[in-house]
Amino acid sequence: MDVERDAFEPLDRAALIELVLMQQARITALEAQVTQLRAELAARTGAPPSAAGSSPPSWVRPSRPALPAKTTRRKRPHNFARRRDTSTEIVEHVVAVCPACGTALQGGEVVRRRQVLHLPRVPVQIIEHVVRRRVCPRCGQVATPALDLSSAVVGHHRVSAATMASIASLHTVGRLPIRTIQWLVETMHGLHLSVGGLVEIVQAVAARAQPALAGLQAAVRASPVVHADETGWRQAGVNGYVWTFSTPTLRYFHHDRRRAGAVVQQVLGPVYEGTLVSDFYSAYSIHEGPHQRCWVHLLRDLHDLGQLHPDDAALQTWAQAVWALYRDATVTAAAEHAWPQRVAERARLDTALLALCQPGLAPGSPLLQATLCHRIDRFLDELFAFVLDPTIPPDNNLAERSLRPLVIARKISGGTRSAQGSQVRMALASLFGTWLAQGRDPLDACHQMLLTQAL
Repeated sequence: MDVERDAFEPLDRAALIELVLMQQARITALEAQVTQLRAELAARTGAPPSAAGSSPPSWVRPSRPALPAKTTRRKRPHNFARRRDTSTEIVEHVVAVCPACGTALQGGEVVRRRQVLHLPRVPVQIIEHVVRRRVCPRCGQVATPALDLSSAVVGHHRVSAATMASIASLHTVGRLPIRTIQWLVETMHGLHLSVGGLVEIVQAVAARAQPALAGLQAAVRASPVVHADETGWRQAGVNGYVWTFSTPTLRYFHHDRRRAGAVVQQVLGPVYEGTLVSDFYSAYSIHEGPHQRCWVHLLRDLHDLGQLHPDDAALQTWAQAVWALYRDATVTAAAEHAWPQRVAERARLDTALLALCQPGLAPGSPLLQATLCHRIDRFLDELFAFVLDPTIPPDNNLAERSLRPLVIARKISGGTRSAQGSQVRMALASLFGTWLAQGRDPLDACHQMLLTQAL
Protein backbone atom coordinates (compact mmCIF):
# COMPACT_ATOMS: atom_id res chain seq x y z
CA MET A 1 0.00 0.00 0.00
CA ASP A 2 2.88 2.41 0.84
CA VAL A 3 4.47 1.84 -2.57
CA GLU A 4 1.23 2.60 -4.43
CA ARG A 5 0.63 5.73 -2.36
CA ASP A 6 4.20 6.98 -3.02
CA ALA A 7 3.80 6.38 -6.76
CA PHE A 8 0.73 8.61 -6.99
CA GLU A 9 1.89 11.31 -4.57
CA PRO A 10 2.41 14.75 -6.29
CA LEU A 11 6.04 15.92 -6.74
CA ASP A 12 7.31 18.86 -4.71
CA ARG A 13 8.45 22.19 -6.25
CA ALA A 14 12.15 21.35 -6.32
CA ALA A 15 11.55 18.08 -8.14
CA LEU A 16 9.38 19.80 -10.76
CA ILE A 17 12.03 22.46 -11.44
CA GLU A 18 14.66 19.75 -11.88
CA LEU A 19 12.39 17.87 -14.35
CA VAL A 20 11.77 21.04 -16.42
CA LEU A 21 15.49 21.83 -16.64
CA MET A 22 16.20 18.27 -17.74
CA GLN A 23 13.63 18.50 -20.56
CA GLN A 24 15.03 21.85 -21.74
CA ALA A 25 18.51 20.35 -21.95
CA ARG A 26 17.16 17.44 -23.98
CA ILE A 27 15.38 19.82 -26.40
CA THR A 28 18.58 21.82 -26.88
CA ALA A 29 20.50 18.66 -27.70
CA LEU A 30 17.87 17.59 -30.23
CA GLU A 31 17.91 20.99 -31.94
CA ALA A 32 21.68 20.75 -32.29
CA GLN A 33 21.30 17.28 -33.81
CA VAL A 34 18.68 18.55 -36.29
CA THR A 35 20.99 21.38 -37.35
CA GLN A 36 23.83 18.93 -37.92
CA LEU A 37 21.63 16.60 -39.98
CA ARG A 38 20.40 19.50 -42.14
CA ALA A 39 23.99 20.48 -42.84
CA GLU A 40 24.85 16.93 -43.89
CA LEU A 41 21.76 16.76 -46.13
CA ALA A 42 22.65 20.08 -47.76
CA ALA A 43 26.17 18.78 -48.45
CA ARG A 44 24.77 15.71 -50.21
CA THR A 45 22.10 17.46 -52.29
CA GLY A 46 23.96 20.70 -52.98
CA ALA A 47 21.11 22.81 -51.61
CA PRO A 48 21.71 25.58 -49.04
CA PRO A 49 21.25 24.50 -45.41
CA SER A 50 18.30 26.84 -44.97
CA ALA A 51 16.40 25.13 -47.85
CA ALA A 52 17.39 21.59 -46.93
CA GLY A 53 14.70 21.26 -44.34
CA SER A 54 12.05 23.33 -46.13
CA SER A 55 11.56 21.12 -49.19
CA PRO A 56 12.20 17.40 -49.79
CA PRO A 57 14.99 16.29 -52.14
CA SER A 58 14.32 15.52 -55.81
CA TRP A 59 14.23 11.77 -55.29
CA VAL A 60 11.35 11.98 -52.80
CA ARG A 61 7.93 11.26 -54.30
CA PRO A 62 5.65 14.30 -53.94
CA SER A 63 2.61 14.04 -51.75
CA ARG A 64 -0.77 13.36 -53.27
CA PRO A 65 -3.10 16.32 -53.60
CA ALA A 66 -5.64 16.63 -50.89
CA LEU A 67 -8.95 14.94 -51.61
CA PRO A 68 -11.95 17.20 -52.04
CA ALA A 69 -14.17 17.55 -49.06
CA LYS A 70 -16.97 14.99 -49.01
CA THR A 71 -20.39 16.33 -49.70
CA THR A 72 -23.51 15.04 -48.08
CA ARG A 73 -24.89 12.18 -50.18
CA ARG A 74 -28.32 12.75 -51.57
CA LYS A 75 -30.87 10.54 -49.90
CA ARG A 76 -32.03 7.75 -52.16
CA PRO A 77 -35.75 7.30 -52.71
CA HIS A 78 -35.48 3.51 -52.41
CA ASN A 79 -33.58 1.10 -50.27
CA PHE A 80 -30.89 -0.67 -52.31
CA ALA A 81 -30.08 -3.31 -49.72
CA ARG A 82 -30.08 -6.98 -50.71
CA ARG A 83 -33.57 -8.26 -51.32
CA ARG A 84 -34.84 -10.69 -48.72
CA ASP A 85 -36.06 -13.95 -50.25
CA THR A 86 -39.12 -15.88 -49.15
CA SER A 87 -38.08 -18.23 -46.37
CA THR A 88 -38.79 -21.94 -46.72
CA GLU A 89 -37.79 -22.69 -43.14
CA ILE A 90 -37.53 -20.51 -40.04
CA VAL A 91 -35.26 -21.39 -37.12
CA GLU A 92 -35.77 -19.25 -34.01
CA HIS A 93 -32.92 -18.58 -31.60
CA VAL A 94 -34.15 -17.71 -28.10
CA VAL A 95 -32.92 -17.91 -24.54
CA ALA A 96 -35.11 -20.35 -22.59
CA VAL A 97 -34.32 -19.13 -19.05
CA CYS A 98 -33.01 -15.91 -17.56
CA PRO A 99 -29.22 -16.17 -17.20
CA ALA A 100 -29.39 -14.16 -13.98
CA CYS A 101 -32.16 -15.78 -11.94
CA GLY A 102 -33.22 -18.85 -13.98
CA THR A 103 -36.81 -17.70 -14.61
CA ALA A 104 -38.44 -19.25 -17.71
CA LEU A 105 -38.70 -16.70 -20.57
CA GLN A 106 -41.48 -16.45 -23.17
CA GLY A 107 -42.38 -14.26 -26.13
CA GLY A 108 -39.89 -11.55 -27.04
CA GLU A 109 -39.19 -9.25 -29.97
CA VAL A 110 -37.17 -9.90 -33.15
CA VAL A 111 -33.87 -8.02 -33.04
CA ARG A 112 -32.02 -9.62 -35.96
CA ARG A 113 -32.65 -11.75 -39.04
CA ARG A 114 -30.15 -13.59 -41.21
CA GLN A 115 -30.96 -15.77 -44.20
CA VAL A 116 -28.74 -18.69 -45.22
CA LEU A 117 -29.12 -20.13 -48.73
CA HIS A 118 -28.64 -23.90 -48.78
CA LEU A 119 -28.68 -26.38 -51.65
CA PRO A 120 -29.67 -29.72 -50.16
CA ARG A 121 -28.57 -33.06 -51.51
CA VAL A 122 -31.91 -34.50 -52.53
CA PRO A 123 -31.83 -38.28 -53.01
CA VAL A 124 -33.20 -39.66 -56.25
CA GLN A 125 -36.82 -40.78 -56.23
CA ILE A 126 -37.24 -44.36 -57.42
CA ILE A 127 -40.89 -44.68 -58.35
CA GLU A 128 -42.04 -48.23 -58.95
CA HIS A 129 -45.29 -48.61 -60.88
CA VAL A 130 -47.06 -51.83 -59.90
CA VAL A 131 -49.87 -53.16 -62.10
CA ARG A 132 -52.25 -55.22 -60.01
CA ARG A 133 -54.85 -57.50 -61.59
CA ARG A 134 -58.12 -58.07 -59.80
CA VAL A 135 -60.86 -60.68 -60.24
CA CYS A 136 -64.51 -59.90 -59.66
CA PRO A 137 -65.83 -62.29 -56.93
CA ARG A 138 -69.32 -62.28 -58.41
CA CYS A 139 -68.81 -62.83 -62.17
CA GLY A 140 -65.17 -63.82 -62.31
CA GLN A 141 -64.25 -60.95 -64.67
CA VAL A 142 -60.51 -60.17 -64.67
CA ALA A 143 -59.72 -56.42 -64.52
CA THR A 144 -56.20 -55.27 -65.38
CA PRO A 145 -55.45 -51.52 -65.70
CA ALA A 146 -53.42 -50.20 -68.63
CA LEU A 147 -49.98 -48.91 -67.69
CA ASP A 148 -49.76 -45.50 -69.41
CA LEU A 149 -46.67 -43.52 -68.44
CA SER A 150 -46.61 -41.23 -71.47
CA SER A 151 -46.99 -38.17 -69.23
CA ALA A 152 -43.79 -38.96 -67.32
CA VAL A 153 -41.53 -41.22 -69.38
CA VAL A 154 -40.34 -41.20 -72.99
CA GLY A 155 -40.81 -44.67 -74.48
CA HIS A 156 -39.19 -47.41 -72.44
CA HIS A 157 -36.48 -45.28 -70.87
CA ARG A 158 -35.65 -45.94 -67.27
CA VAL A 159 -35.24 -42.27 -66.32
CA SER A 160 -38.12 -39.81 -66.42
CA ALA A 161 -38.61 -37.15 -69.07
CA ALA A 162 -37.82 -34.46 -66.52
CA THR A 163 -34.49 -36.14 -65.74
CA MET A 164 -33.67 -36.41 -69.44
CA ALA A 165 -34.42 -32.69 -69.85
CA SER A 166 -32.15 -31.87 -66.92
CA ILE A 167 -29.25 -33.87 -68.34
CA ALA A 168 -29.67 -32.34 -71.80
CA SER A 169 -29.82 -28.84 -70.27
CA LEU A 170 -26.64 -29.39 -68.26
CA HIS A 171 -24.85 -30.65 -71.35
CA THR A 172 -26.04 -27.91 -73.74
CA VAL A 173 -26.74 -24.78 -71.70
CA GLY A 174 -24.28 -25.55 -68.91
CA ARG A 175 -21.69 -26.91 -71.38
CA LEU A 176 -20.78 -29.65 -68.91
CA PRO A 177 -18.94 -32.75 -70.19
CA ILE A 178 -20.65 -36.10 -69.79
CA ARG A 179 -18.33 -37.27 -67.02
CA THR A 180 -18.92 -34.05 -65.07
CA ILE A 181 -22.67 -34.60 -65.34
CA GLN A 182 -22.14 -38.16 -64.11
CA TRP A 183 -20.28 -36.90 -61.04
CA LEU A 184 -22.83 -34.15 -60.36
CA VAL A 185 -25.87 -36.44 -60.53
CA GLU A 186 -24.25 -39.06 -58.33
CA THR A 187 -22.95 -36.54 -55.77
CA MET A 188 -26.06 -34.42 -55.43
CA HIS A 189 -28.76 -37.08 -55.90
CA GLY A 190 -27.10 -40.45 -55.32
CA LEU A 191 -28.01 -41.61 -58.84
CA HIS A 192 -25.31 -43.53 -60.67
CA LEU A 193 -25.60 -43.46 -64.45
CA SER A 194 -22.90 -44.81 -66.72
CA VAL A 195 -21.23 -42.64 -69.33
CA GLY A 196 -22.87 -44.71 -72.05
CA GLY A 197 -26.25 -44.30 -70.38
CA LEU A 198 -25.86 -40.52 -70.26
CA VAL A 199 -24.83 -40.43 -73.92
CA GLU A 200 -27.91 -42.49 -74.84
CA ILE A 201 -30.11 -40.04 -72.94
CA VAL A 202 -28.69 -37.06 -74.84
CA GLN A 203 -29.09 -38.93 -78.14
CA ALA A 204 -32.68 -39.83 -77.25
CA VAL A 205 -33.50 -36.17 -76.61
CA ALA A 206 -32.08 -35.23 -80.01
CA ALA A 207 -33.98 -38.05 -81.73
CA ARG A 208 -37.21 -37.02 -80.02
CA ALA A 209 -36.66 -33.46 -81.27
CA GLN A 210 -36.60 -34.27 -85.00
CA PRO A 211 -40.20 -33.07 -85.63
CA ALA A 212 -39.46 -29.89 -83.69
CA LEU A 213 -36.26 -29.37 -85.72
CA ALA A 214 -38.18 -29.72 -88.97
CA GLY A 215 -40.64 -27.09 -87.78
CA LEU A 216 -37.74 -24.87 -86.73
CA GLN A 217 -36.12 -25.07 -90.16
CA ALA A 218 -39.45 -24.27 -91.82
CA ALA A 219 -39.84 -21.24 -89.55
CA VAL A 220 -36.36 -20.01 -90.50
CA ARG A 221 -37.16 -20.39 -94.21
CA ALA A 222 -40.34 -18.37 -93.72
CA SER A 223 -38.60 -15.54 -91.85
CA PRO A 224 -38.30 -12.19 -93.66
CA VAL A 225 -34.69 -11.69 -92.49
CA VAL A 226 -32.12 -14.40 -91.73
CA HIS A 227 -28.56 -13.95 -90.45
CA ALA A 228 -26.01 -16.52 -91.65
CA ASP A 229 -22.47 -17.29 -90.58
CA GLU A 230 -20.09 -20.25 -90.26
CA THR A 231 -17.16 -21.37 -88.15
CA GLY A 232 -14.78 -24.29 -88.05
CA TRP A 233 -15.71 -27.59 -86.36
CA ARG A 234 -13.72 -30.83 -86.19
CA GLN A 235 -15.47 -34.18 -86.43
CA ALA A 236 -13.36 -37.25 -85.66
CA GLY A 237 -10.27 -35.14 -86.29
CA VAL A 238 -11.49 -34.00 -89.73
CA ASN A 239 -12.07 -30.31 -90.37
CA GLY A 240 -15.62 -29.21 -91.10
CA TYR A 241 -17.92 -26.27 -90.45
CA VAL A 242 -20.89 -25.28 -88.35
CA TRP A 243 -23.38 -23.05 -90.14
CA THR A 244 -25.88 -20.91 -88.30
CA PHE A 245 -29.06 -19.40 -89.70
CA SER A 246 -30.63 -17.18 -87.09
CA THR A 247 -33.36 -14.65 -86.49
CA PRO A 248 -34.05 -12.67 -83.31
CA THR A 249 -36.16 -15.58 -81.99
CA LEU A 250 -34.84 -18.61 -83.90
CA ARG A 251 -31.54 -20.48 -84.02
CA TYR A 252 -30.77 -23.22 -86.52
CA PHE A 253 -27.36 -24.93 -86.73
CA HIS A 254 -26.10 -27.29 -89.40
CA HIS A 255 -22.83 -29.23 -89.61
CA ASP A 256 -21.26 -29.89 -92.97
CA ARG A 257 -17.87 -30.82 -94.39
CA ARG A 258 -18.35 -28.21 -97.08
CA ARG A 259 -17.99 -24.45 -96.92
CA ALA A 260 -19.88 -23.83 -100.14
CA GLY A 261 -22.99 -22.05 -101.32
CA ALA A 262 -24.77 -25.40 -101.70
CA VAL A 263 -25.10 -25.51 -97.90
CA VAL A 264 -26.98 -22.20 -97.95
CA GLN A 265 -29.47 -23.57 -100.45
CA GLN A 266 -29.72 -26.86 -98.55
CA VAL A 267 -30.80 -25.09 -95.36
CA LEU A 268 -32.79 -22.14 -96.72
CA GLY A 269 -34.16 -23.94 -99.77
CA PRO A 270 -33.47 -23.40 -103.47
CA VAL A 271 -35.37 -20.09 -103.44
CA TYR A 272 -35.35 -17.98 -100.31
CA GLU A 273 -37.50 -14.89 -100.72
CA GLY A 274 -36.36 -13.04 -97.61
CA THR A 275 -33.30 -10.89 -96.95
CA LEU A 276 -30.05 -12.67 -96.13
CA VAL A 277 -27.61 -10.86 -93.84
CA SER A 278 -24.04 -12.16 -94.02
CA ASP A 279 -20.39 -11.20 -94.28
CA PHE A 280 -18.53 -10.91 -97.58
CA TYR A 281 -17.76 -14.61 -97.99
CA SER A 282 -18.49 -15.63 -101.57
CA ALA A 283 -20.55 -18.71 -100.64
CA TYR A 284 -23.45 -16.45 -99.62
CA SER A 285 -23.51 -14.89 -103.08
CA ILE A 286 -25.50 -17.91 -104.24
CA HIS A 287 -28.52 -16.21 -102.71
CA GLU A 288 -30.16 -14.23 -105.50
CA GLY A 289 -32.70 -12.38 -103.37
CA PRO A 290 -32.28 -9.27 -101.20
CA HIS A 291 -28.92 -9.25 -99.44
CA GLN A 292 -27.32 -7.12 -96.73
CA ARG A 293 -23.57 -7.39 -96.25
CA CYS A 294 -22.12 -6.76 -92.81
CA TRP A 295 -20.78 -3.24 -92.35
CA VAL A 296 -18.95 -4.24 -89.16
CA HIS A 297 -16.66 -6.54 -91.16
CA LEU A 298 -15.99 -3.77 -93.69
CA LEU A 299 -15.32 -1.10 -91.07
CA ARG A 300 -13.11 -3.51 -89.11
CA ASP A 301 -10.91 -4.07 -92.17
CA LEU A 302 -10.91 -0.33 -92.70
CA HIS A 303 -9.73 0.22 -89.13
CA ASP A 304 -7.02 -2.44 -89.39
CA LEU A 305 -5.71 -0.84 -92.59
CA GLY A 306 -5.53 2.53 -90.87
CA GLN A 307 -3.65 1.00 -87.93
CA LEU A 308 -1.06 -0.50 -90.29
CA HIS A 309 -0.46 2.84 -92.04
CA PRO A 310 -1.03 5.61 -89.49
CA ASP A 311 1.17 8.10 -91.40
CA ASP A 312 -0.78 7.91 -94.67
CA ALA A 313 -2.91 11.08 -94.54
CA ALA A 314 -4.82 10.23 -97.72
CA LEU A 315 -5.79 6.82 -96.36
CA GLN A 316 -6.93 8.31 -93.04
CA THR A 317 -9.03 10.91 -94.85
CA TRP A 318 -10.64 8.27 -97.07
CA ALA A 319 -11.40 6.03 -94.09
CA GLN A 320 -13.04 8.90 -92.21
CA ALA A 321 -15.15 9.71 -95.27
CA VAL A 322 -16.41 6.10 -95.47
CA TRP A 323 -17.19 6.15 -91.74
CA ALA A 324 -19.11 9.42 -92.13
CA LEU A 325 -21.11 7.98 -95.02
CA TYR A 326 -22.02 4.92 -92.92
CA ARG A 327 -23.19 7.12 -90.03
CA ASP A 328 -25.25 9.13 -92.51
CA ALA A 329 -26.85 5.89 -93.74
CA THR A 330 -27.76 4.75 -90.20
CA VAL A 331 -29.41 8.12 -89.48
CA THR A 332 -31.31 7.93 -92.75
CA ALA A 333 -32.48 4.38 -92.04
CA ALA A 334 -33.80 5.38 -88.60
CA ALA A 335 -35.75 8.34 -89.98
CA GLU A 336 -39.44 7.97 -90.86
CA HIS A 337 -39.21 8.28 -94.63
CA ALA A 338 -41.72 7.13 -97.20
CA TRP A 339 -40.72 4.44 -99.67
CA PRO A 340 -39.90 6.78 -102.63
CA GLN A 341 -37.67 8.88 -100.38
CA ARG A 342 -35.88 5.78 -99.08
CA VAL A 343 -35.19 4.68 -102.67
CA ALA A 344 -33.78 8.11 -103.46
CA GLU A 345 -31.64 8.12 -100.31
CA ARG A 346 -30.21 4.71 -101.14
CA ALA A 347 -29.32 5.87 -104.66
CA ARG A 348 -27.61 8.93 -103.17
CA LEU A 349 -25.59 6.80 -100.76
CA ASP A 350 -24.60 4.34 -103.52
CA THR A 351 -23.37 7.21 -105.70
CA ALA A 352 -21.44 8.85 -102.86
CA LEU A 353 -19.75 5.60 -101.78
CA LEU A 354 -18.81 4.70 -105.35
CA ALA A 355 -17.33 8.17 -105.84
CA LEU A 356 -15.14 7.67 -102.77
CA CYS A 357 -13.82 4.41 -104.20
CA GLN A 358 -13.16 5.60 -107.77
CA PRO A 359 -9.45 6.38 -107.20
CA GLY A 360 -8.85 2.83 -106.01
CA LEU A 361 -10.73 1.22 -108.91
CA ALA A 362 -8.39 2.43 -111.63
CA PRO A 363 -6.25 -0.34 -113.19
CA GLY A 364 -2.87 -0.60 -111.53
CA SER A 365 -3.83 1.75 -108.73
CA PRO A 366 -1.11 1.83 -106.05
CA LEU A 367 -3.50 2.94 -103.35
CA LEU A 368 -3.49 0.87 -100.18
CA GLN A 369 -7.27 0.83 -100.08
CA ALA A 370 -7.61 -0.63 -103.60
CA THR A 371 -8.68 -4.07 -102.27
CA LEU A 372 -11.43 -2.57 -100.13
CA CYS A 373 -12.50 -0.31 -102.97
CA HIS A 374 -12.94 -3.31 -105.27
CA ARG A 375 -14.89 -5.12 -102.55
CA ILE A 376 -17.22 -2.14 -102.14
CA ASP A 377 -17.70 -1.89 -105.91
CA ARG A 378 -18.52 -5.63 -106.13
CA PHE A 379 -21.07 -5.60 -103.30
CA LEU A 380 -22.37 -2.05 -103.73
CA ASP A 381 -25.96 -3.22 -104.32
CA GLU A 382 -25.86 -5.20 -101.05
CA LEU A 383 -24.51 -2.54 -98.67
CA PHE A 384 -27.51 -0.26 -98.15
CA ALA A 385 -30.45 -2.66 -98.04
CA PHE A 386 -31.03 -1.54 -94.44
CA VAL A 387 -31.82 1.97 -95.71
CA LEU A 388 -34.81 0.64 -97.66
CA ASP A 389 -36.06 -1.55 -94.81
CA PRO A 390 -35.33 -0.35 -91.23
CA THR A 391 -36.06 -3.86 -89.88
CA ILE A 392 -32.85 -5.08 -91.55
CA PRO A 393 -29.75 -4.45 -89.40
CA PRO A 394 -26.57 -3.20 -91.11
CA ASP A 395 -24.42 -5.80 -89.33
CA ASN A 396 -24.27 -9.55 -88.79
CA ASN A 397 -23.76 -9.43 -85.02
CA LEU A 398 -26.77 -11.68 -84.39
CA ALA A 399 -25.17 -14.60 -86.21
CA GLU A 400 -21.85 -14.04 -84.43
CA ARG A 401 -23.57 -14.09 -81.03
CA SER A 402 -25.50 -17.21 -82.01
CA LEU A 403 -22.27 -19.06 -82.76
CA ARG A 404 -20.53 -18.05 -79.54
CA PRO A 405 -21.88 -20.93 -77.35
CA LEU A 406 -20.71 -23.51 -79.89
CA VAL A 407 -17.33 -21.80 -80.23
CA ILE A 408 -16.88 -22.05 -76.46
CA ALA A 409 -17.97 -25.70 -76.53
CA ARG A 410 -15.46 -26.33 -79.32
CA LYS A 411 -12.67 -24.91 -77.18
CA ILE A 412 -13.68 -27.22 -74.33
CA SER A 413 -14.22 -30.47 -76.23
CA GLY A 414 -12.36 -29.88 -79.48
CA GLY A 415 -15.37 -30.93 -81.56
CA THR A 416 -17.23 -34.22 -81.89
CA ARG A 417 -16.14 -37.81 -82.52
CA SER A 418 -18.74 -39.03 -84.99
CA ALA A 419 -21.40 -37.91 -87.43
CA GLN A 420 -24.09 -38.87 -84.92
CA GLY A 421 -22.36 -36.75 -82.27
CA SER A 422 -22.36 -33.76 -84.63
CA GLN A 423 -26.05 -34.22 -85.42
CA VAL A 424 -26.91 -34.45 -81.73
CA ARG A 425 -24.85 -31.36 -80.93
CA MET A 426 -26.46 -29.32 -83.72
CA ALA A 427 -29.97 -30.45 -82.78
CA LEU A 428 -29.60 -29.56 -79.12
CA ALA A 429 -27.86 -26.26 -79.92
CA SER A 430 -30.72 -25.32 -82.25
CA LEU A 431 -33.45 -26.17 -79.75
CA PHE A 432 -31.89 -24.68 -76.63
CA GLY A 433 -30.62 -21.63 -78.53
CA THR A 434 -34.15 -20.98 -79.80
CA TRP A 435 -35.71 -21.34 -76.36
CA LEU A 436 -33.17 -18.99 -74.82
CA ALA A 437 -33.68 -16.45 -77.62
CA GLN A 438 -37.44 -16.58 -76.97
CA GLY A 439 -36.93 -16.00 -73.24
CA ARG A 440 -38.25 -19.42 -72.25
CA ASP A 441 -36.96 -21.66 -69.51
CA PRO A 442 -34.94 -24.26 -71.48
CA LEU A 443 -35.49 -26.94 -68.84
CA ASP A 444 -39.28 -26.64 -68.93
CA ALA A 445 -39.29 -26.25 -72.71
CA CYS A 446 -37.23 -29.42 -73.17
CA HIS A 447 -39.49 -31.34 -70.80
CA GLN A 448 -42.56 -30.22 -72.73
CA MET A 449 -40.92 -31.08 -76.06
CA LEU A 450 -40.10 -34.61 -74.90
CA LEU A 451 -43.71 -35.24 -73.98
CA THR A 452 -45.33 -33.54 -76.98
CA GLN A 453 -42.61 -33.45 -79.69
CA ALA A 454 -43.59 -29.84 -80.31
CA LEU A 455 -41.23 -26.87 -80.33
